[in-house]
Amino acid sequence: MTVTTKPSESAVADAKASIMNRLVVRPEIGALLGALVVFLFFTIITDKFLSPLGVSTWLDDASTLGIMAVAVALLMIGGEFDLSAGVMTASTALITALLAVDAGWNVWLSLAVSLAFALAVGALNGWVVMRTGLPSFIVTLGTFLALQGLNLGVTRWVTGTVQVSGIRAADGYQSAGWVFAATTDIGDARIQASVLWWIVLTALAALVLMRTRFGNWIFAVGGSLPSARAVGVPAMRTKILLFMTTAFAGWVVGACNLLRFASVQANQGVGLEFQYIIAAVVGGCLLTGGFGSVVGAAIGALIFGMARQGIVFARWDSDWFMLFLGVLLLSAVLVNNAFKKRAERVRR
Repeated sequence: MTVTTKPSESAVADAKASIMNRLVVRPEIGALLGALVVFLFFTIITDKFLSPLGVSTWLDDASTLGIMAVAVALLMIGGEFDLSAGVMTASTALITALLAVDAGWNVWLSLAVSLAFALAVGALNGWVVMRTGLPSFIVTLGTFLALQGLNLGVTRWVTGTVQVSGIRAADGYQSAGWVFAATTDIGDARIQASVLWWIVLTALAALVLMRTRFGNWIFAVGGSLPSARAVGVPAMRTKILLFMTTAFAGWVVGACNLLRFASVQANQGVGLEFQYIIAAVVGGCLLTGGFGSVVGAAIGALIFGMARQGIVFARWDSDWFMLFLGVLLLSAVLVNNAFKKRAERVRR
C-alpha cells in the first residue's frame, strides 16, 4: 500500500521563495515586466498594434536601436560609456557611401574599409581611457565631436552637400543589400534584415557574456577594476574590445540604414547615443557597472519600438514619447537598484 503525503506548508513556501530568488537575480526581469505592460496596453487601446503589419513595424523600429543597445550594455556592464556610438553609425555609412559612389569602389570593399575605421576608433577610445584614466564619458564625448565635425566637413567638401546618395548604382550593391537590407514577407508582415541582425547579435552577446571567460572578465572589470587586475584579468584588453564592440555595432547599423534607404545624412545618429544608454538601463544595466544583461537591453529597445509605434497607432501627439522616455528611465533606475540589492542578499 502506497502512502502519499502532501508537502508541508513550509516546503511550499521555501519552493516559492527559491523561485522568487532565482528571478530577482536576473537583471532583465524588470524590463520583461515593463515590456509586457506596454504590449498589453497598446494591444488593448489600438487595433493595428497586434496586426502582422503592426508587429513588423514596431520590430523594425526597435531593431537598429536594439543592435546598438546590446553592444552599449556590454560596455556599461564593463563600467564604461560610449557617447560616440550614435555618430559612428553615420561615420561608417558615409565612408562606405563616399567610397562606393564618389570613388567608384565595390560596396563590399567600401564596407571593409569603413569597418576597419570603426574598429580603429573603438580601439583608440579604449586605449585612451585605460592609459590616461580619464572618464570614458569625456574621452568619447571628444570622439563624438571630432566625428561629427569630420562627417560634416568631409561630406560637404566632397559632394558640396551634407548628404550622399546613389549607392544603388554601385558595384556589389545587390549582394550587400541582401545581407544588410533584405526584407522577408510573412503574410502582411515585412521583416527587415536589421531584425535578424538584432536577434543574432543579441544571442551571440548573451552567450559570450554568460558562458565564456571573457564574459566573466566583463563583469569583473565593471565591478571593481583594481580587484579584477589583482586576480589576473587583462583589463586593458577587455575594455578595448568592448569599445571595439560598440564601434562594430555602429558599423552594422550604418550599413543597414545606408543599404536600405540608399542615402546617408552627415548628421545621422546624432543624439541617439542617449537612447542606447536608456535602453540598456531599462534592460537592467547599472550606471556604476558590474551588473546588467544584454537580453534585457534588447527588451529595453523593444519597449522603445512598441511605445513609439503604439503612440502613432493610437494617434497621439508624438511629443508624448519624450515624457515616456523620462518616466521610463527614472523608473528603471529605481527598479534596477532594488533588484540589485535583493540579488546581493540572495547571493549571500
